[in-house]
Amino acid sequence: MSLYALKQPRKILPKTLLVSSLFLLLNIVLACLEILNITGVATAGAAGTGYWHTSGKDILDANNRPVRIAGINWFGFETSNYVAHGLWTRGYKDTLVQLKNQGYNTIRLPYSNQLFDPGSMPNSIDYSKNADLQGLNGLQIMDKIITHAGQLGLRIILDRHRPDANSQSELWYTNAYPESRWIADWKMLAARYNNNPVVVGADLHNEPHGPACWGCGSAQTDWRLAAERAGNAILSVNPNWLIFVEGVESYNGNNYWWGGNLMGAGTYPVRLNVPNRLVYSSHDYPASIYNQSWFNASNYPTNLAGIWDKHWGYLVKNNIAPVLLGEFGTKLETNSDKQWLNAMVNYLGQGTGGISWTYWSWNPNSGDTGGILKDDWNTINQEKQNYLAGIMFPLDGSDGTTPQPTPTASPTPTASLTPAPTASPTAAPTAAPTAAPTPPPGNGGQFGIRYTVHTEWNSGYVIGLDVVNKGSTPVSNWKISWPISYGETFSNYWNGNCTIAGGWVTCTNMSYNATISQNGGTINLGAQFNSPKGKASRPLTFIINGQKVTL
Repeated sequence: MSLYALKQPRKILPKTLLVSSLFLLLNIVLACLEILNITGVATAGAAGTGYWHTSGKDILDANNRPVRIAGINWFGFETSNYVAHGLWTRGYKDTLVQLKNQGYNTIRLPYSNQLFDPGSMPNSIDYSKNADLQGLNGLQIMDKIITHAGQLGLRIILDRHRPDANSQSELWYTNAYPESRWIADWKMLAARYNNNPVVVGADLHNEPHGPACWGCGSAQTDWRLAAERAGNAILSVNPNWLIFVEGVESYNGNNYWWGGNLMGAGTYPVRLNVPNRLVYSSHDYPASIYNQSWFNASNYPTNLAGIWDKHWGYLVKNNIAPVLLGEFGTKLETNSDKQWLNAMVNYLGQGTGGISWTYWSWNPNSGDTGGILKDDWNTINQEKQNYLAGIMFPLDGSDGTTPQPTPTASPTPTASLTPAPTASPTAAPTAAPTAAPTPPPGNGGQFGIRYTVHTEWNSGYVIGLDVVNKGSTPVSNWKISWPISYGETFSNYWNGNCTIAGGWVTCTNMSYNATISQNGGTINLGAQFNSPKGKASRPLTFIINGQKVTL
């Protein structure tokens, strides 16, 4: 029976035929609604519709229904790869589908301001799996990821993770990337994604620490005042965004995790010109990241709830403002860490009454925490995922069940530099990167080198190394060697096949980065070393395809 026949006047249908026709019509309507959901258009009954705003401790959607961010960090745009990591071994669309199927509803997407510089071209991408990314710059690839995320019903929080691709900064500005650039880039992004509710809002700056204060009144160091300046500038362009403001390291002599201390927000709240847009954000980590004093207390782990209440949870419990736990993660290698994660999941709570969160990280190549993905970039770490399964929050009106995906590729080596997500209030052994300045390319004829120590602690360090082809012809099948000073051994390496012999590190290309294009083409590789002396080697001499390069 056609839909046209159902509309005809004066025609009386048998009851059974009428019922079957109505079922047909209903199925067509449901199918249309499903198509709307798949293409990222929220249906009226779906949780999370439209732009979000706040009311007290709650985040609400456009229909004033409570929503909860239950998300994951997928890093890479903030590094010298200038693109989300893992695309050297799989497609971004496949990645997003798998992430969605695990139950996450939001991606916190870190970037650096250097991403937007003209010379910052994405690298380490397998274009056979990401054909539509060929020839795009980093911002255009970000567009692609955001678009496809929206089609799947995912949301995005943009996280200004660091000013440049080499190291985390204490304050929101550096000499190379002043406050004016920080704000201008935020306004650019706010305008670019205006009228696009897939992008939830702006995490203004990752992990303020060191001299960053809260409520001290200094234009140079008061993070609360800087957050107001940037937040109001963003809202002047895009009044629909949420503004996520992280804490600091120290408040009135009370030290905590970098970006985690929100004790001052009760006395000195962030003041935005558009009401109901403010979400505070904290970061929190276990003893394996840094052995804070409370991990050794006799009443651990029952003391943790009080620690969290004091530093950030009070904002939710007193109905002051929502809080996003923007980073928390662990390798789950110790009983203490397992106790910590279990306590944290219970503290965050379930359903719309729970605290919003984005876990660190999706990537397996985070040196301190590992990821939800295992080192093959395809297989889920089910032990970690099981902890988080009970605090997921679907945005599509479903029951929250999350079917497990089948791995889509065989294992491949892990890759790209490992930005340490956390730090200590003093001298954390695994602090966020405190890199030496990036030296200019060396004098090796056709080749140049940029060597950076990203993270250094008492038993190891992480380096990134860029090889630049300054010549006019491409280079195929590269080989690079450099000396080490302290008897180091590998903990991990990426974007190359690497060995250590006779006090030298030697790395050769992978299949996906065998060619270095001409006229400034660059490949990036990195490694994590165990160092018996607790020091990082800083070589001045490198050998690339037989040519000596000195820094």
